[in-house]
Amino acid sequence: MAGGVHAGQVGGATRRAPHLTKSNEDYIESIYRIMQEHGAMDGVRSVDVAEQLGVSKASVNKAVSTLRDAGYVEQNRYGRIQLTDMGLVYAKRVWRCHRMLRLFLVRDLGVDPKVADEEACLMEHALSDDTQDRWLAYLEKQGIAVED
Repeated sequence: MAGGVHAGQVGGATRRAPHLTKSNEDYIESIYRIMQEHGAMDGVRSVDVAEQLGVSKASVNKAVSTLRDAGYVEQNRYGRIQLTDMGLVYAKRVWRCHRMLRLFLVRDLGVDPKVADEEACLMEHALSDDTQDRWLAYLEKQGIAVED
């Protein structure tokens, strides 16, 4: 994938960059979701990320520092957090995987939507990009679209 999102091969499957932990992926996904939900193209406030993830503002600031050093986010002079192009690509992929898993769990397995959302959040971090692509292709063959 463009933008340096891939890091290498694991068992023949391309994996996302190893320096991003599950927690860091959750922060990137949260920033993206808030941007989408609120049309916040000028960035999001750390307090909004903290609220969505149920963490302290200090935890958000620490994660933002790590993500900034890795090139996934920037902060403007007002402190708003923005995804870089690379961060946006990464966030879209994580969020799409989350939605795909949630949809599959609810629609095909009958899992309660709240449980499906929580479990999709756990599962999204474990799948290789190749597996995600294959799963999306499978769903598309079933006539099920997961929107970008």
